[in-house]
Amino acid sequence: MSLSNGALAPRRAEKDTEAERIRRPRTLLRRAVTLVVLAAGLAGVAGLACFLVFTAQIATREPSSVKKADAIVVLTGGATRIPDALTLLADGHGRRLLITGVNPATSPDMLRESLPEGDADRLIACCVDLGHKALNTLGNAIEAAEWTRSQRFRSILVVTSSWHMPRAMLELERALPEVEFVPYPVVSTRMQAEQWWRDPPTLKLVLKEFLKYVMAAAKIRPAQAVAAPGAQARVGP
Repeated sequence: MSLSNGALAPRRAEKDTEAERIRRPRTLLRRAVTLVVLAAGLAGVAGLACFLVFTAQIATREPSSVKKADAIVVLTGGATRIPDALTLLADGHGRRLLITGVNPATSPDMLRESLPEGDADRLIACCVDLGHKALNTLGNAIEAAEWTRSQRFRSILVVTSSWHMPRAMLELERALPEVEFVPYPVVSTRMQAEQWWRDPPTLKLVLKEFLKYVMAAAKIRPAQAVAAPGAQARVGP
């Protein structure tokens, strides 16, 4: 009986070794899957935290008082951005206004409807410049930087939608680190809602803007920023 047990011992050791070889890759696979799940979870938590920080920068009310600046820059895109910027100019919050990212078909005559009668001709003739070169927010910053430096302005009142303001300020401050920027967020009705995140279209808009902000922060440039020189229209009234 002892001889039989002695003969079986090596076989059992071989089986144990083979079983260990099978278990080892499975253990490594489980650990790898666990690490991937943990990494994905941490990335999700970090992403959510960054999104909450981003949304905290979005104004839900327009400023009650506005600091004066040397000039005003408005980034086209929202329906009320240009009228608000023209009103700020008429009220003396800046000496000159740049409307950047204007459609080449837009002319100064089309802006007159946004100003009180009597002020339109005077302001457009003396103080409004149209920038047709910018194709996106980075292009707005490039165009605004060229204009600001040519005019030697030291402070700029920035007018754009509240949800767009964080990215606009990021690009402008990069392009003009020596200039002071004063934000004037234009707040739409849907952004004024106390629980705007419950509205799917608004949440989708903000999420999309957050992704663009992250790409801008990482200097990922998927699109052309400014129009080719031969394609841009005349700047100014």
